[in-house]
Amino acid sequence: MEALYDCLFWLEQDLGSVGALIRTVAGYALLVAAVSYLCGCFNGAVIVSKYILHDDVRNHGSGNAGLTNFYRTFGGPLTLVMILLDVGKAVVAVLFGTWVLGGVLAQGAGLWVVLGKYWAGMFCLLGHMFPFMFHFKGGKGILSGGTVAILIDWRVALVVWGGFLVLAVLTRYVSLGSIWAGASFPVATFFVYRNPVLTLLGLLLGGLVVFMHQGNISRLLHGTENKFSLHRRGP
Repeated sequence: MEALYDCLFWLEQDLGSVGALIRTVAGYALLVAAVSYLCGCFNGAVIVSKYILHDDVRNHGSGNAGLTNFYRTFGGPLTLVMILLDVGKAVVAVLFGTWVLGGVLAQGAGLWVVLGKYWAGMFCLLGHMFPFMFHFKGGKGILSGGTVAILIDWRVALVVWGGFLVLAVLTRYVSLGSIWAGASFPVATFFVYRNPVLTLLGLLLGGLVVFMHQGNISRLLHGTENKFSLHRRGP
């Protein structure tokens, strides 16, 4: 009987340790999710157009708060400012996720470092697409998502960006390249890491991008999608 009590005691201790570990991981994951989402909410196209140009980009063209619509509507050097904002917030989010999950939590364990990048990147995209401070109406995540891909792994970025550039240049449909980027993200993740959790996160990341391009997919199928031009539209 004493041996049974000892076993139950140690089992309780082990379960308590597992529970504490789960709570710790969940807490860090929630912290990264919240900070990354907040970073994503600082949408460059909305900030520059609404607070510098005093003319919200979402009131023009496709209504999308992204690079293509911003350039078509306003052009000019402020496009670079918009790009730097969207790239910068993705860099901050991914570095924060890498530091918290890969450094503070896992002390540099390789899988957790990559997991931190994917986890932070996904919530940064959610913030970019659905920013609470701008009535949940943001962009489609190509610039920020492409930055996340570069920060994750050069091989993933090569597949995502390579296909995007080839399709966008050859067809002049930025949306077609963007759809490739989203669709290829989980495929590239699978072949680079061969890890089901990372592949699932890659699927969620890429799925968000494809989901935001539903209208573009419909217009491409009907032949009504606009082609990109270096010459911006007039007012």
